[in-house]
Amino acid sequence: MTGQLTFAVPKGRILDEALPVMARAGVVPEEGFHDKANRALAFATTRDDMRLIRVRAFDVATFVAHGAAQVGIVGSDVIEEFDYSDLYAPVDLDIGHCHLAVAEPVGAEGATNGASHLRVATKYPQITRRHFERQGIQAECVKLNGAMELAPSLGLAGRIVDLVSTGRTLKENGLVERERILDISARLIVNRAALKTDPRVAALVEAFRADAEKRKAA
Repeated sequence: MTGQLTFAVPKGRILDEALPVMARAGVVPEEGFHDKANRALAFATTRDDMRLIRVRAFDVATFVAHGAAQVGIVGSDVIEEFDYSDLYAPVDLDIGHCHLAVAEPVGAEGATNGASHLRVATKYPQITRRHFERQGIQAECVKLNGAMELAPSLGLAGRIVDLVSTGRTLKENGLVERERILDISARLIVNRAALKTDPRVAALVEAFRADAEKRKAA
């Protein structure tokens, strides 16, 4: 057991829900972490042997898969999109619930039924291609990292695949959900090699698992 553990957490929607779960598992960031104006990416914790890094969700998976971070929290959508062999997701944290869905403009429902080729705007090209392949459709994916809902109205793509929580954003942009692809929740992820060689990683897995099981039983 040498050096600091690096724990990667995502910016955005999951983090607020994750912080109480992390605290119960003994992962508590320094005070400055909660300052919205703080643009730092690395933070100390109350443990001398652990630091946090706060990065984009997709980057959490990359850092952990390559061993730059040993532990992290990320949505199952990211795990499904990248499918890293060195990534292990041992605990469903039962937070950050939403789903991945296909949406299209209101009034266009069924307009492309029977099509063998579709253009789809998404941040998830791998998941999207697999989804449509199962239907015998070739999906041409236009990769966007945000503002997905604009793609149909600007003629960039006829459909989008994006995260849906309440559906309000779709409605406000004249879109309607057509297909539900994947239910999503936040997961604890670990680097497989670190889990085998560093007992601190295994201890964290057990702490997060115990908390998840306690909440489920409540």
